[in-house]
Amino acid sequence: MSNPHDSWYHERESAWLYRVVAAKEPDARRSQLFTSLAAAAEAQAEHWAALAHPGPFEPRLRARIVAALVRLLGPQKLKPALAAMKLRGLSVYGSGPALEGHTMPVSVQEVGKRHRGVGGNNLRAAVFGVNDGLVSNASLILGLAGAGASGQTILMTGMAGLLAGSLSMASGEYVSVRSQREMFEYQIGLERDELEEYPAEEAEELALIYHARGIELDQARAIATRLMANPEHALDTLAREELGLNPDELGSPWGAAIFSFLAFATGALLPLVPYLLHLVAGTALVVALAIAGCALFGVGLALSLFSGRSAWLGGLRMLLIGAAAGGCTWMLGRLMGSVLA
Repeated sequence: MSNPHDSWYHERESAWLYRVVAAKEPDARRSQLFTSLAAAAEAQAEHWAALAHPGPFEPRLRARIVAALVRLLGPQKLKPALAAMKLRGLSVYGSGPALEGHTMPVSVQEVGKRHRGVGGNNLRAAVFGVNDGLVSNASLILGLAGAGASGQTILMTGMAGLLAGSLSMASGEYVSVRSQREMFEYQIGLERDELEEYPAEEAEELALIYHARGIELDQARAIATRLMANPEHALDTLAREELGLNPDELGSPWGAAIFSFLAFATGALLPLVPYLLHLVAGTALVVALAIAGCALFGVGLALSLFSGRSAWLGGLRMLLIGAAAGGCTWMLGRLMGSVLA
């Protein structure tokens, strides 16, 4: 059971922020949506006030800062911050009106379907992870070579750079995904409590979101009622449409960390291969540069799959970026080597 005072405060704060968003929203239909959501939140606050007997409402500093940014930048640019404050209806900023060939969902399986990827995000993350490791360690190798370091020193330092970079990427990704997942789980938990407490109001809010996207209000209410018939499906629907979340795709912190570690390590290992084979120092550097150059060009080709740009231009651009990073590091290594010699 929710704490009545906390629930009252949350609804009052949400209503206050909804009105800030509505006042700043230039689109009349969206503005009306947030005004209606504010009224609904105020009505729900009255429900909790009867149990909590609270004092006067004052928004927290965090809410005031978000409100100030909304007034300055507009609600669409503050969508992540508003989502963190657990405001609903933000999915209207990610979807257009219901048009032919792009209809409103009428079952839970269809909710959010058009927003789901096909594994592209993981593939793109892998490509970027490989690229980060590749540029990082190739630049490190060039810097050491410029300073006149031996092949053994380059190998030892490169392996240390591989491990340090991989662990840094993995730990950062773990914290990022863990924090995001905890926030999403908290928001879904609040939605579950509210669905149990006042299901009719939640159905009306969902209908208002659909109406803001361009569907007639009566039809939107019929769709919302149909979607809300099953409690589990109702929670899934509300999470997708009100919060913009997919409960099935919250992400695994450990999976993200391991994935990031392996991707970075793979990229960082490539330019170290000739040193692992104990090639002569000069030859090892040339082979390392050739491997790094080919790999960077391949990364650029892969990224063109996501950008839609020319594959050859993408490969050349990534090669030039890597060459610039490596060249700067090599010159710095030469300078440090001459100064410290």
